[in-house]
Amino acid sequence: MLRVVFMGTPEFAVPTLKILHEANYNIVGVVTQPDRPKGRGQRLTASPIKEYACSHNLPVFQPERIKTPEFVEQLRLIRPDIIVVVAYGQILSEEILALPPFGCINVHASLLPEYRGAAPIHWALINGATKTGITTMHMARGLDTGDMILKEELPISDTDSTGTLHDKLSELGAALLLETVRQLEAGIAPRERQDDTLASYASLLKREHEWLKWEKTARELHNQVRGLNPWPGAYTTHRARKLKIWRAEPLAGNNTLQAPGTISQIDKDGIVVVTGYGSLRLLEVQPENAKRMLAVEYARGHHLEAGEQMGV
Repeated sequence: MLRVVFMGTPEFAVPTLKILHEANYNIVGVVTQPDRPKGRGQRLTASPIKEYACSHNLPVFQPERIKTPEFVEQLRLIRPDIIVVVAYGQILSEEILALPPFGCINVHASLLPEYRGAAPIHWALINGATKTGITTMHMARGLDTGDMILKEELPISDTDSTGTLHDKLSELGAALLLETVRQLEAGIAPRERQDDTLASYASLLKREHEWLKWEKTARELHNQVRGLNPWPGAYTTHRARKLKIWRAEPLAGNNTLQAPGTISQIDKDGIVVVTGYGSLRLLEVQPENAKRMLAVEYARGHHLEAGEQMGV
């Protein structure tokens, strides 16, 4: 049985570690980020991967920097046959990449070479993609540029958010990684170079990506809202105060008589706002310093009226 070192940190990586463990692979080390302060009390908190590993008596390593000679030597002494990396959070050195005989294998949440980078799930939704998927690949020096092993597509529904898609891809990635390891072990795994001319980049999200510009189409704004749910959240302003938008739906037709950002009506389902093309019905919102609520509750509590302006 292969000697596996697993590297990962967030919840997205847990199903992959779990499936390897339950398949009785010899997991000789679990590498994750150091405990970090979290919450209002800033209490040191273990990563989801550390929590799983500790609950199943798997050896845990938490180097502050994975590239140090001391930790590389520690990895060498562990003698991994393969290193599996899922959203670990640090860049591996060429020395580490060359260490295991079966290589360092990564699970990436897109159909490479599309959406290389840190936020592939967010950007697939923001850009209105109708499908995404998982790619397993041999890690290389570049950012998500390594040779591909297996791919599996996943359709994106109109009701998907980053949260729902994250969970689906997490489970899909675990299953595909297990099949990848089995094929590598059997010597039958395919290996395909990426076409760099088809590559796109899913950059880290910045504050500017959260702001809703009502001049965009209703469909674009809808995609932005679901692409930023549950983190970091899209927002606008109303009566000069920040208002996060968690759920919305685009409406057919176009209102050319009112400026984008105008509240055209408040109906039983939410708040209808004019956009650059079409209208967007806000379904769930969150005012500053308050909890999430249905948009109709917000409208009722703040006595909203048609004709008011969002985004100012």
